[in-house]
Amino acid sequence: MPATPGRDVHDPSETPLPAHKRDLSFFLVLFGAVAPIWSVGPLSWGYVAYNLWSGRVWFLSWGEKALFGAALCEVFFSVYHWQLARYISGPTPLPAGNLMELQSAFSRVLQAGLASLPEDGYDEETLEDERPGSPAEILTKLDFNDPRAIDFRNSLRIWFGKVPWSQIHSQEVYAWLYWSIFNAVLPPLDLLSPAQRVALDDALNMIEMRSGSTIPRGSNPAIKPILLTLDPVNICFRPFIWYLFVATANLCIRKWCQYKRGAQFIRYKNMECMIRVPKDWSPATGPHPIVFLHGLGLGLMQYSLFLSELLESFPDRPLLVPLQPHISQYIFHPRFLKPLGRKETADTLAELLQQLNWVSGSDKDGSDSEKEGRGMPSRASKGKGVTLLSHSNGSYAHAWMLKSHSQMVHRSCFVDPVTFCSWEGDVCYNFLYRPCSQGIELLMRYFVGTELGVANLLQRHFDWSSNSLWYEEIPNARDPSKTMFLVGGKDAIVNAEAIKKYLTSHGIRKGLWFDPDGRHGQALLAGGEGHAEILRWLRQ
Repeated sequence: MPATPGRDVHDPSETPLPAHKRDLSFFLVLFGAVAPIWSVGPLSWGYVAYNLWSGRVWFLSWGEKALFGAALCEVFFSVYHWQLARYISGPTPLPAGNLMELQSAFSRVLQAGLASLPEDGYDEETLEDERPGSPAEILTKLDFNDPRAIDFRNSLRIWFGKVPWSQIHSQEVYAWLYWSIFNAVLPPLDLLSPAQRVALDDALNMIEMRSGSTIPRGSNPAIKPILLTLDPVNICFRPFIWYLFVATANLCIRKWCQYKRGAQFIRYKNMECMIRVPKDWSPATGPHPIVFLHGLGLGLMQYSLFLSELLESFPDRPLLVPLQPHISQYIFHPRFLKPLGRKETADTLAELLQQLNWVSGSDKDGSDSEKEGRGMPSRASKGKGVTLLSHSNGSYAHAWMLKSHSQMVHRSCFVDPVTFCSWEGDVCYNFLYRPCSQGIELLMRYFVGTELGVANLLQRHFDWSSNSLWYEEIPNARDPSKTMFLVGGKDAIVNAEAIKKYLTSHGIRKGLWFDPDGRHGQALLAGGEGHAEILRWLRQ
């Protein structure tokens, strides 16, 4: 390793990972929740095999026949699940990204945090500018002990399993860069085209300038970079009865929303939505509609209490909830393994908002009678824009809308956003790669992160440049009446402190609600301060 003048022995980027220790909550969740559900499959195989091998299958009582039938269903489903797992374990269907867009995004990553900021945030010289801060900074060679270089090294090493920075060599950095640019496995360097080699060398040089260090040349085989869409997909089996329970619960909630809250369920192109439009609401004079973009988990069942609160608290406002079966464990849905991408999601939602007359735009999908026939209300006047509210993974779709159709978004509220600072790798590492030590981590990993549809989305359809949202892409980001951010300090998925620092560095203060003790999803729970803050902001 080349000597670096002034190396600080207390450099956090050189701190190795602490020893992996599992606490009591891990084992309680493992044996109390995960193991019983996972074991349904193997136990079903054993029960069916035993009854067939012993010949008891011909002499079973009615109760035993019912149990045998249920076990047989689990056996067939486990084969089906295995086939789906094999299907998504192949190469990623995502093509290589646009090189110019990726280079621009990579330059923006290197500029993030470059501005010399006071302790309380923002760049004072540019605070009055509409788009201040890091984009105006020029990348120069930083000193090794520069706090900005230390922060960069400490965040970038997450993509290499949080190993000490000095152990990362150029070959592994090339592999990570090649994946992030071309979404493919790095071939031998001598087989790269001249343009590809120049792109990699330029990127490596910029990383060395930004990190204030010289990356050792060659390879360290002990270090393996995280290549999210190329690494083996991590899937844990769950039985047919689990998916049946989720589907049944969601169906019941759909019926409840229809008959008790006046909601409808519509389909526009490849997007399914829950919608409620008050009878006397007018697009021209009524309050702005709310569009809620949910996150990973169990779909409507997971958000039922929060959606009920929205429907009850805002009876005079329309509510639209795009349903996302691929992240809702709806394995029976035809698009379960075919998630909508950035362009299709943003354009389809934008067209639907136009058809509903919630936003201004061209009416390309026919007459009022045709719209009514598809279950969508018809209005003569145009709306003034929507309030976009997103949670967790929903912030990616939120970002896509702001990137492509920001004029349609009147107000934005981000709850537990994962779209900010996603280039630092915390979300990817914490959710999919970090060894589980606590019960809450195991709950998230088994019940969400390693579920078939979620794993397919995150590990085969993840586009980091499209999913990253920058301050300058958010309209009215510093206006707390127009934009709100809610972040929990003890969020186990995102780096809450990094997000807080990024937002405050651009002058966002009153619009940031930071709960030092908040956990992921806690702000949506009724009775909490975060939940009250969301409702207060929506009422403005």
